[in-house]
Amino acid sequence: MSCAWLHSGLASRLKSPVLPIHSEREPLPSKGMSGCSFGGRFYSLEDTWHPDLGEPFGVMHCVQCYCETQRGRKSKVLGKVSCKNVKQDCPEPSCDDPVLLPGQCCKTCPKGEVDRKQAEAVFDGFEYFQEKEKEDDLHKSYNDRSYLSSEDISSGESRTDFVAVLTGVTGSWLPSSSGVARARFSLTRTSLTFSITYQRIGRPSRVVFLDSDGNTAFEYKTPKGDSDMICGVWKNLPQSHVRQLQAEQLRVTMTTATGRREQIEGKIIKHRALFAETFSSTLTSEKEHSGMGGIAMLTLSDTENNLHFILILQGLIPVDSPLVPIRVRLQYSQHVLREIHANVTAYDPDFAEVLTDLNSRELFWLSRGQLVIAVETEGPDPRHISGFITGRKSCDTIQSVMSSGDALTAGKTGGVGSAFFHLHDNGTLDYQVQIAGLSSEVVGLTIELKPRRRSKRSVLYDLAPEFDRPSGRATGSWSRLEARHIHMLLQNELFINVATAHSQEGELRGQIRGLFYSGLEAPRHEIPVPLAGQFVAPPVLTSAGGHAWVSVDERCHLHYEIVVAGLSKADDLTVSAHLHGFAEIGELGESSTNHKRLLTGFYGSQAQGVLKDISVELLRHLDRGTAFIQVSTKVNTRGEIRGQVHVPNNCEFGTRGEVELAEFDGLFVRDPEELKKDPHTCFFESQHHAHGSFWTPNYNNCFTCSCQKRTVICDPVICPVLTCSRTIQPEDKCCPVCLERKEPKNMKTPERLDEHPEGCYFEGDQKMHAPGSTWHPFVPPFGYIKCALCTCKGATGEVHCEKVTCPALTCSRPVRRSPSDCCKECPEEDNPPLEHADMMQADGTRHCKFGKNFYQNSDNWHPRVPLMGEMKCITCWCDHGVTKCQRKQCPVLTCSNITRREGMCCPECQDSKEEEEELIKVPEKKNSWSH
Repeated sequence: MSCAWLHSGLASRLKSPVLPIHSEREPLPSKGMSGCSFGGRFYSLEDTWHPDLGEPFGVMHCVQCYCETQRGRKSKVLGKVSCKNVKQDCPEPSCDDPVLLPGQCCKTCPKGEVDRKQAEAVFDGFEYFQEKEKEDDLHKSYNDRSYLSSEDISSGESRTDFVAVLTGVTGSWLPSSSGVARARFSLTRTSLTFSITYQRIGRPSRVVFLDSDGNTAFEYKTPKGDSDMICGVWKNLPQSHVRQLQAEQLRVTMTTATGRREQIEGKIIKHRALFAETFSSTLTSEKEHSGMGGIAMLTLSDTENNLHFILILQGLIPVDSPLVPIRVRLQYSQHVLREIHANVTAYDPDFAEVLTDLNSRELFWLSRGQLVIAVETEGPDPRHISGFITGRKSCDTIQSVMSSGDALTAGKTGGVGSAFFHLHDNGTLDYQVQIAGLSSEVVGLTIELKPRRRSKRSVLYDLAPEFDRPSGRATGSWSRLEARHIHMLLQNELFINVATAHSQEGELRGQIRGLFYSGLEAPRHEIPVPLAGQFVAPPVLTSAGGHAWVSVDERCHLHYEIVVAGLSKADDLTVSAHLHGFAEIGELGESSTNHKRLLTGFYGSQAQGVLKDISVELLRHLDRGTAFIQVSTKVNTRGEIRGQVHVPNNCEFGTRGEVELAEFDGLFVRDPEELKKDPHTCFFESQHHAHGSFWTPNYNNCFTCSCQKRTVICDPVICPVLTCSRTIQPEDKCCPVCLERKEPKNMKTPERLDEHPEGCYFEGDQKMHAPGSTWHPFVPPFGYIKCALCTCKGATGEVHCEKVTCPALTCSRPVRRSPSDCCKECPEEDNPPLEHADMMQADGTRHCKFGKNFYQNSDNWHPRVPLMGEMKCITCWCDHGVTKCQRKQCPVLTCSNITRREGMCCPECQDSKEEEEELIKVPEKKNSWSH
């Protein structure tokens, strides 16, 4: 089975599905690692997952696969994939009307059940925990798409947040410390990022994670510096440690190396308050070697000036005390503003409360970081900890991409705006804004709220006085942020708007949002490179915009992080439901096409990674500022947005003398042993293939496969339409070719032409094409572009590509026969009968094989997936030998309570369903009363 079909990123391609579900028999990706390969991904032993069959099947939530441990020859540990249907294991819901939520296999009770209320009772004070629709939301047709976060979250990129309070260790051979640290963690797939701030302790030399047995699971050496922030990433967590993290069994310690050695330690716990938190405080003690500390997580309520907070205390409450009275005070300059009394225990460190109706002075002091929260035990020997309340600190970057597609009135100008912010403890917001590629003069630059009505913008701050028109930049500070503004800033609820002479309300607009820290330091300190359609050669009028951070490390590896907004999507969403575009890096000038390198594909609004095998020439262009980064889409395959990149470096000899094998992949065959060691190599049909290579698979010569970082992507060859009346089908070719009338005996012309030294080399598929031949271009990673046709111009070797011109249609409702077709057609009932010449042109019908069944051309059926049965919401059809499948298109729902009834293909609004049922019941009651 092609492992590419199971890869979730293949949603943008329609190919012949191959079933049933089973594992690719692939060797282990690197020495020392045991596990299972499935769908182009590697899973550790004992991992479990739901298989993703790609579009239109999606994730099989009722099928669970497991990487089980097996012993091979010489007692070598191997992994074997086994999958089973888990629907029969679903628990029986306790309520009368269970619902099936999207993305779930088992029915659950609706929200509001007793058990859920009990579990969340401690968080009732946090209004943000209850999802609700705001009354002042604009009509759903309003085009401020950046406010809708669903477009910006990639499939499989869900986050789980954790927190830890680190204090001095009591009972250790080391003296206890007065230091306190607050650590915030985010788990995405198998990477754990952490942001740590610390007080009353020197710069830690290392951060160590301890497993449930107290052994070192991971150690991070902190870089030297005078900052009180530590940022890091623990990559590739083993599944056993992920489970311990989820079970709150991991601990984290920090140790200083200079002066008096100190160590602080804390337990990593989940906390639902983290996502709502916008203000925070680290509580410390003034006593030496106290071993006491705590943190406060705070947030403002939606509409009222109520300050909710949750305390996590450590070392303050004696372990042997069952119940201890405490005082919680809100103070300003030693003056007590508010005081709360409560009883707590050492076994329940959480304490939640709300301070209602903060007045204007209290809100002002809150915005300036001048309020103190203090906790003190009552009794003969009181203990005391306190700390200033400031805006939440993290290693994330506050930034914004402004595009014309996200303007209040969407447009396509090819311009871009890029903004970069830093929030200080005293409430001052530093900003750097750059604007490029606009069609007219900038007349306004403002930070705004989401408008309550389409025609009424809510401006908070005007940046126009600091805007320098010649450079297109604005740099300054906003020192009058209110507490509400800080709260909204850290909740991604503010926008930046650029008005121009031609667009008085705004030509560019972007949401100010936190960019999740991924290990790259450049976004935290440097201005990004703007990416605009106006910088593409030739310029493109697009609705998209973007920016990128690029840096080169001491090993001459290139690190990049790219953020985009408003990317164009194909007309038919099934063609690119997940893959939105791909990014390249190259050199400016006429020869740039010869040196472009693929960086990554886009499955959301951001992408990041590392490029290691860089040529000396490209590194020199980066050093001189003559390189570019470009993002292309299926709509604009030659580039949709681009930016010029200048990264000074001293890499005269390339990547530290590494052999530049990537440039010679097309000339020399890589050593199979070297290919096995390369982590980006693909294993397919018992062979290793280098990253970026292309080949024709053995199972079907009508497919072209490519290797993209351990993922095999196979696309069906799309044959061009022939205009001749007589065609032949060469045995070793996929597409028919024209048979010249003058030389009917020349049946072997295609083979002879391929061997002729003259012809055209096309970089897309990396193949020679015979003079006069035509083909649809292959553009990785999108596959064949059916809306373009390339021709080899004789002996000159020039390739000429042009967009396919669709014929004029006479019917009123044309349709696209299949999602991958470029042109629409009239429905069959509206089409006139085929002329004789058209029938001569056809290359004959070919049947399709799906699973173990064969289907004739134009047949359609509901596919059967092993372990799941018939998929009635998906229809497949046979199109001249190629199986194509499409899921039933469901309407976009705007309600918050979405459910899916059993047997129904599309989700629906639970509220509207209940209203319909109530409307049906009312007449029945009236009828019963009349009798």
